[in-house]
Amino acid sequence: MTDLDRTSPLHDTHVAAGASFTDFAGWRMPVRYTSDLAEHHAVRTEAGIFDISHMANLRVEGAGAAAFLDAALTVNASAMLPGAARYALILTETGGIIDDLIVYRLDETLFHVVANAGNRFAVVAALQERLGDADATLTDETEGTAIVAVQGPAAQAILGDAGFGDAAALRYYSVRAVNGALVARTGYTGEDGFELYVPPAEASALWSALVAAGQPHGLVPAGLAARDTLRLEAGMPLYGHELSLDVLPAQAGLARVAPPKGKEADFVGRAAVEAGPPAGSRVLVGLVAEGRRAGRVGYPVLSGDTVVGEITSGALSPTLGHPIAMAFVDPEVAALGTPLFLDVRGSRIPAVVTDLPFYKRKA
Repeated sequence: MTDLDRTSPLHDTHVAAGASFTDFAGWRMPVRYTSDLAEHHAVRTEAGIFDISHMANLRVEGAGAAAFLDAALTVNASAMLPGAARYALILTETGGIIDDLIVYRLDETLFHVVANAGNRFAVVAALQERLGDADATLTDETEGTAIVAVQGPAAQAILGDAGFGDAAALRYYSVRAVNGALVARTGYTGEDGFELYVPPAEASALWSALVAAGQPHGLVPAGLAARDTLRLEAGMPLYGHELSLDVLPAQAGLARVAPPKGKEADFVGRAAVEAGPPAGSRVLVGLVAEGRRAGRVGYPVLSGDTVVGEITSGALSPTLGHPIAMAFVDPEVAALGTPLFLDVRGSRIPAVVTDLPFYKRKA
């Protein structure tokens, strides 16, 4: 089975709202409704609503589910309490990243795992191979799941007005069932927010209820273009850009994830990540540049006249007003404050290595 020109359960809703569409991992998804900048700023100042039903949804269930995930992923699943969520990686034996995931523990024997749309089948295949004789079952529930995200400072108020007031009690990175939806306080924008999981048949009613509740709060529909600049400002990696089979977690600044604190169980790739990348391997850094010309994916990073790296994600930051980028660079030039140049179509743009994330929301 492949995802070719698939559409979300909310496709007709997006068409009616005037969305422009793009192909994303074989799915036709909204890239914008009005303006990338307007949608980005709405999420930072008020709220945006996203359709992320293209994400892969997997169910892991059984008495041995936690032990299976301990062995298959970087997550310390056995230590998770019901209602907890964790960011995790699934690795190859050599430590390369197959995908980054969110793992939710729903009860003692049930987990919900969310993977990237483009890696759905790679993740399922790897987990099936690792399942062996574990006392657990793996079910791909992507077809039976729609996901709507509300992100921004007004997100909690909007959910309350839409009848999901119990979600206000959720801590960051936790999950619970509220009014027939699985509601998680997670997101990919750097703002407070929630992701709601429902059957596809209920997606349209949920979207409409949230849009109606959000109207007094400045909620707007937001597409994948705004989602990308929001996650870049928040320093969040994107698979195929900052993460890949050729990247070890430590190179991407994810050493804390693989292995996580307190995890003793062995897992696929543990020996490789503990050994670390080869000496001289490039590492991920943040770059802030001058002017208004942004570096883009694949543009070279220079020290003097020497190429020392390559941009993985870049944009003119809508929030900060200057160019930002993430790039893999040689370790010799990775220290904070190191001056570098971006080669933007033959022009040398001064840049400096900076901390990630570029943007942090106010508490």
